[in-house]
Amino acid sequence: MNEAEINFNCRSCSSNKGEIVLDLGMQPLANNLLNKSDLDKPEPKFPLRLAVCKNCWLMQIVDIVPPVKLFSEYFYFSSFSETMVEHSRKAVERYIKEFNLNKDSFAIEIASNDGYLLKNFVDANVPCLGIEPAKNIAEVAIKKGIPTVVEFFREQYARTLVAEGKQADIIIANNVFAHAPNINDFVEGLKVALKPTGAVILEFPYGIEMIEKTEFDTIYHEHVFYFTLNSLIPVFAQHGLQIYNVERIPIHGGSLRLFIGYPRNHFVSDSVKMLLEEEEQKGIKNLEFYESFSKRVQKLKKELVNLIFDVKTKGKKIAAYGASAKGSTLLNYFRLDKSTIDFIADKSVYKQGKFSPGMHIPIVPAEWLIKEKPDFTLLLTWNFADEILKQQEKYRKMGGKFIIPIPEIKIV
Repeated sequence: MNEAEINFNCRSCSSNKGEIVLDLGMQPLANNLLNKSDLDKPEPKFPLRLAVCKNCWLMQIVDIVPPVKLFSEYFYFSSFSETMVEHSRKAVERYIKEFNLNKDSFAIEIASNDGYLLKNFVDANVPCLGIEPAKNIAEVAIKKGIPTVVEFFREQYARTLVAEGKQADIIIANNVFAHAPNINDFVEGLKVALKPTGAVILEFPYGIEMIEKTEFDTIYHEHVFYFTLNSLIPVFAQHGLQIYNVERIPIHGGSLRLFIGYPRNHFVSDSVKMLLEEEEQKGIKNLEFYESFSKRVQKLKKELVNLIFDVKTKGKKIAAYGASAKGSTLLNYFRLDKSTIDFIADKSVYKQGKFSPGMHIPIVPAEWLIKEKPDFTLLLTWNFADEILKQQEKYRKMGGKFIIPIPEIKIV
């Protein structure tokens, strides 16, 4: 597909030179879980196409769904993941020591979900504020005693915070930066809300890992961007901010943790230069790097669909685990519906009793794996494989097997 056909306009540098990396077709909103009464109604679907800018090399989806449709009500509660809870606890303990945070400091978390991270600041008597756009999730955090406002973070709201005397010593934004369509407005908001000596810490799935490990299911309408370090340096520079440290972390199949601040107040670590050079050596500024991704996704699709249909024709029962957004992308792109997958087991009580987007597979309690004894369970939340396999040890001892689809198909 050529540039004119996709009507590309980079949301970072405004270039109109873009190339389609992967076309996932028409997809429902990945977190739009359905009630039984919704099943006979038309379900909105939108094109889902990943492109790369040939000027700044920022990967981004072409077709944007308004954030209010995506986040006004949300069904992902971070506290249901032991991995996320522990990851956040350790991070906050580190930040309190590293940045000398105390009762006179102020911490902000953007997209604070149900307070799973901020509760660690509350317990340490560090004043904090959560900014969460989903009202239903914010209410859960507030009931836990976590200071939370229902807002989308943007420059305008950052200026409101400053007017209220709420500039931050530390701003944390985990797995949300990629969700903000107006990336320049978001970054300017970070600058406005940050004290001159403060630090912004961002975590997000790493675009290189996504490409190399065929993690195509990370792509859904909420995730507008798929970042590399090279593509982000100019974004922050044009807003007077600087990435001064970068860390590779294993969570979510491979993520980056960036530390950002005002240039005059932070020493730039060698980690930044080293990762920039590593990315260039991998060829991220050449289209060939991205073309190989699409080929591997098609190969994975063929292999997994063949495996599942082979198992099904032998009379075996197949379930899935994890009613996740990434699971929605995989199921819809591979066309695995309720005729193939009997049910999706999930630990979250907020998802149980609903149906998956597009494929309309019933979502049931995790205990159903023991109750129904499916021969195979497709692990849609493969990024939490260690945690889930441990939780489902009894099911596995009964003979149940998990199919882990990514980065390559594995049966355990």
